[in-house]
Amino acid sequence: MADIATFDAQAVTADVAEGIEKIQNASTLEELKALKSRYAGADSAMTKASKAIGGLPKDQKKDAGKLMGKLRADFGRAFGAKEAEVKQAAEKARLVAETVDMTQPVRRHPLGARHPLPKLLEDVEDFFVSMGWQIADGPEVETEWYDFDALNFGPDHPARQMQDTFYVKGNQAKDAAGFVGSNMVMRTQTSSDQVRALLTRGVPLYIASPGRVFRTDELDATHTPVFHQCEALAVDKHLTMANLKGVLDKLAVAMFGPEAKTRLRPSYFPFTEPSAELDLWFPDKKGGAGWLEWGGCGMVNPNVLKSAGIDPDVYTGFAFGVGMERTLLLRHDINDMHDLVEGDVRFSEQFVMGE
Repeated sequence: MADIATFDAQAVTADVAEGIEKIQNASTLEELKALKSRYAGADSAMTKASKAIGGLPKDQKKDAGKLMGKLRADFGRAFGAKEAEVKQAAEKARLVAETVDMTQPVRRHPLGARHPLPKLLEDVEDFFVSMGWQIADGPEVETEWYDFDALNFGPDHPARQMQDTFYVKGNQAKDAAGFVGSNMVMRTQTSSDQVRALLTRGVPLYIASPGRVFRTDELDATHTPVFHQCEALAVDKHLTMANLKGVLDKLAVAMFGPEAKTRLRPSYFPFTEPSAELDLWFPDKKGGAGWLEWGGCGMVNPNVLKSAGIDPDVYTGFAFGVGMERTLLLRHDINDMHDLVEGDVRFSEQFVMGE
C-alpha cells in the first residue's frame, strides 16, 4: 500500500487497483473485512488522498475529487459484489450441512437404556446352557420348608430370625408337591429351587437357578435387601469336589476373562458337606491382582438329598452360589451398590455399546 503524504493520483489509483484485485481473490467474510479496513479505512491511501485534496490548487481540486469519487465507487462495487458472493456461498454451505433427510426414521422420544444386570443374568444362563445344564425358576414367595427345612436349616438356625428373613403373613400354604409350610417367606436364596427341581425333575440333574432374593440387609455401598444370586446344582453318580472345581474355574473365565481362576477355603453351610468359601483370582483388583471372596459351595449334604427322596449312597452332588451384583461390580469396576438400584438412566447408558 502506497504511503501518500500528498495527493498522488497515480499512486492512489494503483493502490485501489491492488485492493480490488485482492478482493476478487478473497473467499471469506473475514478476509473481506480486513481488506476493506486496509484499502478504505481511516489509515488507507484512499482516505489520505481524499484529505490531501484540500491542499491542492483550486483548479486541480475538481479533477482530483472526480478521481477519488470514481476510485471509491469502483472499490465499493467490487467489495459489494464479492461480499454478496461470499455470503451466498456460506449460506449454501450452511444449508447443505444442516440438511435433514426426511425419509430417515427418527426417535421422537428417548428410549432409555437396558440395565446391565439382566444382561449379566443372560450371560450366566448362556454359560450353563452351553454345558447342557437346565435353567430352573422358582417362586419368590416360598414356604419355609423349601427355603429352610429341605436345605437342612434347623429350627433354631440364625437365618430364620426376623432380622434376616422377610416373613409373609398368611394361612398355612401347601405347594404343588404337597408340603405344608407353617410360614411363607420371601426366599432368602435361590437354593430353594434345588429341592423343587429334585422333586419334579428327578436325577441325574444339572440346573442353574439365577434370580432375585430377599434379606433384611441394610442398604449401604455393598448391600441391598433385594439382590440377585445364581445357585447351581449337579446331582449324579460319582460326582466329586474335582467336578465342582472344574465348573467354577470355567465360570470364572466366562465372567472375567482367561486369567481368572478360583480357590476353595474350608467353611460351613447347612446344605453342603464338605463346604467351602469360593474365592476368585481377579487380575483387575484395585492395588494389583489378588483373591476376592465370590460365593459359597460344597458337596450336597446327604440330608438335602434325603429330603427329596434321593438315595445319598447312590447319588452325590455339588452346589454353589455367587452374587450377581458382586459379579457386575467386579466386571465393570463399579464402587457403589447404589448405582445399580437408583434407576438413573445415565448409569445404564454406559453399557449400551457393550451389548
